[in-house]
Amino acid sequence: MTRIHCFSRALIGIVVGALIMAGLVLQGARAQGASSPDAALGRLLDAARATMPGACVQGDADRLTRILCAKRIRIGVRDYYPLFGTRAGDKREGYEVDVGLAIGRMLGVEVEFVRVNAATRIPLLAEDRIDLAIATMGHNTQRDSQVRFIRPHYYQSETIVVGPRDLAVANTTDLPGRTVCVTIGNGSNAELVSQGARLMLFDEAGVLPDRLKDGTCNLAAQDDSFFAYYFTDADFSAAFFPKFGFAQVPWGMAVARQGSDRLAHALDLIVQIFHRDGVLIDIARTHRIGLAFLQRQQRVWRSVECNVETGSTNPNCILPPLDAALKPTSFAPEVTAFEDWVEKQAGIDLTLPMLKTAPAWSMFKDGVVNSLILIAGALIATLALAVLFGAAMAARSALVRWPARTFTVALQSSPIVLTLVVAAAISHALFPFSDTVALGAAIVALGLANGCNAGQALAEAVWSLRAEQGTEAARATAPGTLRGSGLFAHALGRSATQIVAFLVNAAKGTPIASFIGAPELLSALTDITSFSSGRVTTYSLLLVFYTVVVMIVVWLCGKLRVYLESRQARVDDAGKVPA
Repeated sequence: MTRIHCFSRALIGIVVGALIMAGLVLQGARAQGASSPDAALGRLLDAARATMPGACVQGDADRLTRILCAKRIRIGVRDYYPLFGTRAGDKREGYEVDVGLAIGRMLGVEVEFVRVNAATRIPLLAEDRIDLAIATMGHNTQRDSQVRFIRPHYYQSETIVVGPRDLAVANTTDLPGRTVCVTIGNGSNAELVSQGARLMLFDEAGVLPDRLKDGTCNLAAQDDSFFAYYFTDADFSAAFFPKFGFAQVPWGMAVARQGSDRLAHALDLIVQIFHRDGVLIDIARTHRIGLAFLQRQQRVWRSVECNVETGSTNPNCILPPLDAALKPTSFAPEVTAFEDWVEKQAGIDLTLPMLKTAPAWSMFKDGVVNSLILIAGALIATLALAVLFGAAMAARSALVRWPARTFTVALQSSPIVLTLVVAAAISHALFPFSDTVALGAAIVALGLANGCNAGQALAEAVWSLRAEQGTEAARATAPGTLRGSGLFAHALGRSATQIVAFLVNAAKGTPIASFIGAPELLSALTDITSFSSGRVTTYSLLLVFYTVVVMIVVWLCGKLRVYLESRQARVDDAGKVPA
């Protein structure tokens, strides 16, 4: 019995083992057969080609069919991102460039590269000016509503903040009030803004190291993959240091959300194959890019569970996007409903990001308040300095008159931006940097630039009135002669039109204060668009705001001009200054 029992157990073990092996063989066969990514890609491309050439002439084909018809795919890549995408003349090179060429070979089409940057890669997809973006784009939840990301991801990085070695910055708690140089559209901008940092925006990441070197930027934030190239330079590494990192994010290729379903599926399969077969590792090794992430992904996509057609939808195989969702405002649903209503009724793709998230709404409100303060301050400063310059340049003493005229000529010869920068430099030398200091410097600069011109017009009116009244001896004996404050008040009325013009100019010039980091509306909206979509709507709103403000200023200045001119008329009629 014991012998029979042992034999039975052995037989059962053999049968079970055989069944397990058969299951594994069958599963492996499925992975390599009908449900493998290779076979699925072949079927997908064959189905698209089967609709040609009819679909090619209809004009309403999906993007995959259009690419096959044109025998060309338009891929957006970076021009100025070392190791990943650079351009010298007509020659492009980099990891993402070679990945794009490999995709073209898999599809059997030519590749047309189009220059994009962090700010334009998503809009160009939406406008159908590119078919695919391979442009260092981190996949986060916020962007999922804007584009369709290809899964699996093709790289991974985190944002690092870089600054001088002797600068005491260790984490995000050290950022409030500091200016950080970033690129427009960088996914980590929202996090920096939420930590109280002010952003100085650039179109291309490639300028950030130079701006660190020349002192324009004390801090710069960008992917660690970008700065890795520059830290190989001994001089750069000796001067600068990565302060801290945050927001680890997978990089994804992306296509437009509309009309790209089959193209996206084809690209999903291609990237799966590239990971499994080590194509991405080989390309990365060529460009001296870190391999750890790609090697981990190769192991994933070689597994039986993931090496199938549906691998790109399996949560066990793909990486989740970075959760970059911002806290919504209490009225965000109503704003979204309004956007949808406008699009339905008028066909206008209206987006109001400044009303939908708490950080953006807070910055928007602060920007409006600060802009109104800036405008009021610039008007008061312009009027006060106009009187001061006018009195100085109308003085009979040459010791007073000529310094004022020299200073006026210097201000008139200086671009407003230079005046603004000088005022900011002086204020920063005297006081620690703050929003209040930046606003004050901007008010002084705008007041000087416009007040000196208005003051010159006022002084010319004073001298004109003196000339009309004749010689000093005649003025002393003539009845109704204007003297002192009476003469000056009469001159104000005569130069009212010019003074009003420079007051309006001061109001219109306030957005330039963003150049020195003053937190007015232009600066706030720029920060908002650095991490959200809707740039056209956002800046259109800025135009509406300043149009309304200038109209109000013109109306108020018109009232001031009428008052001054009526005062002048009364003086002319009475022949003397009213009591």
